[in-house]
Amino acid sequence: MQTFNLNLKLRFALVAIATLLVFGCGDSLVKNDAPPPTMGDTPAVRLNFRYEADVPQPNLEASKTAADERNTAVQSDFDTNRPQDEILDLTITSPDKKSVVAVYHRSADTLDEFRLDMYSADGKLLRKMTSDTMAVHFPEAIRWSPDSTTVAFAAILRVFQTPATTPIPSTESATPKADADANVVDATNTEPPTSTPTAAPTLAPPTGILAFRTEQIYIAGADGGNVKSITQDDGLKYFYYAWSPDSTMLVALAATAIEWKAFVSNADVKGEQMVPWGRPRIIDKKGRQRRLDDTPTEVFPAWSPDSSKVAVAYGRLISAFGQRAVVNNRIHIYDALGTNPTQAAIPLRNQLLISSQTYQQQQQSAQDGNVAGDANTQAAPPPGQPLSSLPREEDMVSYNPIVAILWTADELIYFETAYVRRMKNEADSSRSFSRWHRIVLSAQAATTAK
Repeated sequence: MQTFNLNLKLRFALVAIATLLVFGCGDSLVKNDAPPPTMGDTPAVRLNFRYEADVPQPNLEASKTAADERNTAVQSDFDTNRPQDEILDLTITSPDKKSVVAVYHRSADTLDEFRLDMYSADGKLLRKMTSDTMAVHFPEAIRWSPDSTTVAFAAILRVFQTPATTPIPSTESATPKADADANVVDATNTEPPTSTPTAAPTLAPPTGILAFRTEQIYIAGADGGNVKSITQDDGLKYFYYAWSPDSTMLVALAATAIEWKAFVSNADVKGEQMVPWGRPRIIDKKGRQRRLDDTPTEVFPAWSPDSSKVAVAYGRLISAFGQRAVVNNRIHIYDALGTNPTQAAIPLRNQLLISSQTYQQQQQSAQDGNVAGDANTQAAPPPGQPLSSLPREEDMVSYNPIVAILWTADELIYFETAYVRRMKNEADSSRSFSRWHRIVLSAQAATTAK
């Protein structure tokens, strides 16, 4: 019995000591001096978000590349030294202002097919970039990497070859005289006859570059050399691509050739401009590729400022028989780095519907002071009273699909909703209810192993 009591006392003593250790050292065990996780270190699946409706429009000039002005030195070279049938369409200057891509075509080339040459900023031809078997498409999508070391463009196999061109004839070359004494040399002229100047020789185009039957993405160096395709998916048409801020990767949209034909056919029937849809993917300079989603989108993706993630907006307006519906308004965030990338979906339909109701009430109130609105607008509940049901989508004319997305800071994603109608006849095009919103991101606290 005495041994039992000793064992019992020993147990109580051990429990008491353990309790004191836990509570006495709790601060040192729980305390974590590590800095909070950064957005780049946080997987997409562990991001919190907060929706803010109808915010001021972000500074678009800081988020998009301004259209380049025509380089006058390059234009001068085309006017004086290039063959007459080579017409300069536009110039695209690198961010460091040292290199210029000349986009041009020959008069015999097929419509919407272009060629590329690389120039220095002072108008000196450095290198011809594209071979005669390549046709550059979508010149408006040509992009320089932010570090100015690489340029990306889309090209396809040129079906109709055009013959090599001849240099521009000199404007000082002699012309036949009409009189009979044209060939008589004036004996009083003591100056020796001047030779006819010739145009500067042009460089030969490169050869041996693999071309495909659908638009693929190519990259080239700052001097126009080392042209190579980083996609080789014959049958896919890559029509959009954008460099990551660190210049190591591209995010791109691509559609199949069959889908593209359907886009064109449907647009022709409706008299609309063709707007392609594509599935997003990430491509590095070595051609390694990862498709992010099977869902197509027409909204151009956006890189996070630290190049760790990509944001893609989805949503579509469907109109038929006088009815309209917006399908799947949401934003997805994808990890661009790591061996086990994650993704997160941010559904926005409910938030956008509720904010559209508030927006329309405010617009109506501003017009006539009637807070309740007209018969076509649902009345919002009094302040402080929660909603009993979602607003009806058919009543929310300001509720529209996402048409643009910008990632302006690590924690801020702006996106625009609007009704957009693009017609072949520009006079019939329309755009209304343009509204900007934003998502405020934050990193979830890291879980501590126990």
